[in-house]
Amino acid sequence: MAKKQNTTPSDEAQERQSRKEILIARKNERQLRTIRIAVIAIFALIALVIGVALVNELIITPGRAVATVNDTPITLREWEERVKFERAQRIIYLDNQLEAFGGDVGIVQQFAGSIINELFEPQTMGQNAINSMANEVIMCEALKERGIEISDADIQARIGESYGFYGDGISPTQQPSPAATIQPTPSLTPIPTAVITEVVPTLTPFPTPTLGPTSTPFPTATPVSEAEFQTQFSDFMAQLTGLGVNEATYRAAVRAQLCSERLTEVLTEERNISRMAEQASIFVIQATTEESANETQALVKSEGFLTAWNTISSRPDDPEATEQPETNAFELLWRTQQSLASSIGTDIATAAFTLAIDTPSDIITVDNSDGTSSYYLIMVSGREERELSASEFQTRQSEALQAFVDEQLTGNLQINDMWRGRVPTLPALDPKFLAAPTPTPAAAAPTVAP
Repeated sequence: MAKKQNTTPSDEAQERQSRKEILIARKNERQLRTIRIAVIAIFALIALVIGVALVNELIITPGRAVATVNDTPITLREWEERVKFERAQRIIYLDNQLEAFGGDVGIVQQFAGSIINELFEPQTMGQNAINSMANEVIMCEALKERGIEISDADIQARIGESYGFYGDGISPTQQPSPAATIQPTPSLTPIPTAVITEVVPTLTPFPTPTLGPTSTPFPTATPVSEAEFQTQFSDFMAQLTGLGVNEATYRAAVRAQLCSERLTEVLTEERNISRMAEQASIFVIQATTEESANETQALVKSEGFLTAWNTISSRPDDPEATEQPETNAFELLWRTQQSLASSIGTDIATAAFTLAIDTPSDIITVDNSDGTSSYYLIMVSGREERELSASEFQTRQSEALQAFVDEQLTGNLQINDMWRGRVPTLPALDPKFLAAPTPTPAAAAPTVAP
């Protein structure tokens, strides 16, 4: 018979305490395991959310279309890069201007204030970028439909030309000398004419190393060597890269400009855009008050238009006069109706192409932008078909190109407003361009000897 073990109360209490501690430890372990699982699950969920957000932000969203032209999307990434490029080229232009003016910020602010303001209007810049890119899609697709491709070699050649490098020792084509303007012969005494000089712009490749949104320099007259071109181009690309713009975006801008130029040439042929247009030459008498206009009209009726015009235009200047004279006389030579309308008013342009030659007009009232009125008497001295100036012909080509693009965009452009909250504000303009100009020191008063 087995012997009964003798246990004391303290041993039983200790045993119970041990079992209790074991149960508590197991319970705590289960709770810690549950907490660990919950924490891991929470971190996994956070990581999943962050991962989804990153995928959406870096992969999905940049591929979304901010605009669709026909079936061609303009992605958010492409648009953002274009806005950055637009900002960068303005900043480079301002830096170049600051260097050219010897670091005088005040002069840069005076002559390039509008460019500085553009950098602080991101919404406007973003909208303009979308509009430009939509136009470019239309132009490049129109070329493709006509079997015209813009190759990488074309882009490289255009970049070289913008620096004066033409390759293989080729020199740039010299611009022809402008032909002399034929002056109309007055019927009475010689009339001093107010010569209106028109600047004939040169087609400048886009973009150039010092590209500016409002002022593009003329191409270099002397061709540069390939080594010099590579040096200048590398410096320019270093500037762009430093401002966060890649070379692919720059080349895309060059390609778009080539599409514009090639399509302009094609439309000039397809639409038979003429270099000829009816033009008129007119003598003009301008009055600032209705009373002086009536007095001038009375003089025209009594003495003849040319006599009145000669009297006013040959009037000697009064050095003691404190106000401008109420009448003025000048001549506008060989202008199209559109040119006259933009420079002197639609009513005067219409009269210039409807009045009989050598017949004075009635008084033509033109409302000025400041709320005042000016009064005109004109007489047409000649009207005939003449060749347009280079600038006027380019304007006619540009109008035809824009009309074509507008036709193609009508009903085929969809814009996603999601771009409005994502307009890049980098690269940012250096605060030095916002500094107050240094005031000009006042001249010291001369010392009077006692």
